[in-house]
Amino acid sequence: MRDKKVQTRNNLNDLTYDDMRRPGIIGRLVYIFEQVVPDPFVLSIGLTFIVVLLAAIFAPNRSVPTILDSWYDGVFAILGFTAQMILMLATGYVVADAPAIRKGLSLLASRVTTPTHAVLLVFPVVAVAAWLNLALGLVVAAFLSREIGRRTRVDFGWLVAGSFSAWSVCNSDLSSPIPLSQATHANAMNLVDKFTGHVVPLSETIFAPFVLIPTILVVLVMAAIFVLMHPKGDNVQAYSEPAVTAEPESHGGTRSSPSSPAARMERSVLGVLVTLVLGVGYLIVTWSKKGFSLDINNTILIFFLIGLALRGSPIAYADALREGAKQTGAMLLQYPVYGGIMGIMTGTGLVGVFVKGFVAVANATTLPVWSFLSSLIITFLVPSAGGHWAVQGPFVVPAALSLHASVARSAMGVAMAENVSNMLQPFWAVPIVVMAGVRLQRVMGYTAITFVVSLVIYISALFLVP
Repeated sequence: MRDKKVQTRNNLNDLTYDDMRRPGIIGRLVYIFEQVVPDPFVLSIGLTFIVVLLAAIFAPNRSVPTILDSWYDGVFAILGFTAQMILMLATGYVVADAPAIRKGLSLLASRVTTPTHAVLLVFPVVAVAAWLNLALGLVVAAFLSREIGRRTRVDFGWLVAGSFSAWSVCNSDLSSPIPLSQATHANAMNLVDKFTGHVVPLSETIFAPFVLIPTILVVLVMAAIFVLMHPKGDNVQAYSEPAVTAEPESHGGTRSSPSSPAARMERSVLGVLVTLVLGVGYLIVTWSKKGFSLDINNTILIFFLIGLALRGSPIAYADALREGAKQTGAMLLQYPVYGGIMGIMTGTGLVGVFVKGFVAVANATTLPVWSFLSSLIITFLVPSAGGHWAVQGPFVVPAALSLHASVARSAMGVAMAENVSNMLQPFWAVPIVVMAGVRLQRVMGYTAITFVVSLVIYISALFLVP
């Protein structure tokens, strides 16, 4: 009987409530997400259906042709972003999975002996990585979790959820498109510049106390809460290595003879050196002219160059990238489906209906909070920060100017709410769970707690912190 129960636990699809019973609300949330929340791709289709219904009822441009055209345009408009994100994560995977980096992560993970140690390591490391760059934080969160899970008996769903919670500060970071675009003169997304001719410096956004203080508090408070939330006894579901199946040569054909000209070119360091000279040269010239800056494209380039240097040969990098692409392939359809949702929201004017309703009841003091609350809802439907700002910013910025509210605080209200909503929106959770090798539902039960706690912290900061 005991063996049968253990076998049942190992099959996450067959878990019962008795198997998942844990103290308090956490066990119930994990159970609910396991049993109720479908695969992210299925969930994205369900969200599409809901948005279509809302657009058909409330949107000003709700004709069937408009909805269909908007959906189609949105699906294919996001393909460029989809390729960027998959490249960013695949190249990040290659870096994080490189022998030297894995050795460093293993060294850090080897010091972890208890769930408390895991929290004390994961939260600061992932939070700092995410604050520096969104993609870096995603990769570090996934791989550090795996390294700890391999060595220490902790609940793996809990551990990945903790990593994702630490990553949640990413929209208050140095790569967040909302504050960066508002600080860049003539940027296409700088709505403040378009309306006023001025920019909002980073000192008034990501480095302002009302952003920094809650960002640090979320990391500290959630670290303490995750220590208390770790499952006990037989309820712990530890990490298990995925089954390894025999596959043909990873490059898709028969390897050349090691002494052949093709094999020597594949292993030659010359190809790496040429690419490094081109890439590093471009970055030096560009940054010397325009100043240091990061965007998605040069972030991909940086990961690519670092990965090449770490792998040492073109063929080693190519083989590693194939594995990275395999890990991130699940996103190939999910992002275009979300693009369709974004297209319907913008093309039919549904976003304007939502946001104008909130702005109508705001004043100079409460507008940042209303921006935050409306962003909570819109993030579920438009999870990309850049796309989100494109549809919400045109209403938030004019409202802030007309009400003489703080433009910086109103804009960051949008960004901070994305940190919160990401804990229930699977768009950004997908890369972590795919790379870590755990089901999304095992993670979301815990991050629902992060959602509630960070919601309280960020709203309080908007009201109370200068």
